[in-house]
Amino acid sequence: MRIAESELIINPDGSVFHLHLRPEELADTVILVGDPGRVDMVASFLTDIEFRRASREFVSVTGRYEGKRMTVLSTGIGTDNIDIVMNELDALANVDFATREVKPEHRTLTILRIGTTGAIQPDIPLGSYIFSHISVGCDGLLNWYSCRDKVSISDMEEAFVRHVGWDPHLPSPYFAKAGEKLIRAFEDSTVKGVTISAPGFYGPQGRVLRVPLAMKDMLDRFESFRFGEWRITNFEMEGSALAGLAAHLGHVAGTVCCAIANRHLKSSNPDYKPQVRGLVELSLKKLAGLQA
Repeated sequence: MRIAESELIINPDGSVFHLHLRPEELADTVILVGDPGRVDMVASFLTDIEFRRASREFVSVTGRYEGKRMTVLSTGIGTDNIDIVMNELDALANVDFATREVKPEHRTLTILRIGTTGAIQPDIPLGSYIFSHISVGCDGLLNWYSCRDKVSISDMEEAFVRHVGWDPHLPSPYFAKAGEKLIRAFEDSTVKGVTISAPGFYGPQGRVLRVPLAMKDMLDRFESFRFGEWRITNFEMEGSALAGLAAHLGHVAGTVCCAIANRHLKSSNPDYKPQVRGLVELSLKKLAGLQA
């Protein structure tokens, strides 16, 4: 089936609409960062840089780390941007831009998001690296797709909704699991995470400045949730859409973050950049060691 020009917009130079990448420029291994300024820091570890491109918040570089070709791409903040990024990365990998038809052979990408996070459990210290085995989508994005129930862990989702007394005015949450290959790669060096992906930094993460919350004791409810061995560990803002869309599109994806705040302890570390740099180095080594 041919994909219409209105559905997949291709720029005059043959690049995809928002990311401004051409299919041949995309590596099989992709590192996502939120901050466009962080792309150059990650790229400083790479050799054989092929290009650097910037369009809005989407900055991209492709190069090599220990011989393995990788693309580094910034997404900006939020799952709405992840919707753009994931669909356009998949189009670059799996749509023939000349014919506008899906390629007969599926190309699988390995996609790792590296970010920062706020822990909510008292025993997770600042500077911890948390890998999101499961991401809890409080953003509603995946509910727009038919794959929503296929990728959500339904019994955990139902238990969570009951435990926290989920406000019916809020989007229905979904529980999306990271790719097994990445889970195995990071399990020996990170905290095992169940991560809330929030659609905002303030109210959706339980912060109160001048407007009160719809669920007043939200943080306490999240912190006390248990489902077998699982507990909610941290907040961030992109991982659920990444894990959910990747699972449906046939890619391997996950999120790993450095804890720069602890919401339970009301502590933060504004001088976190050296620790994030350490997480980038760890992540690059893990990705370089993965088998295709």
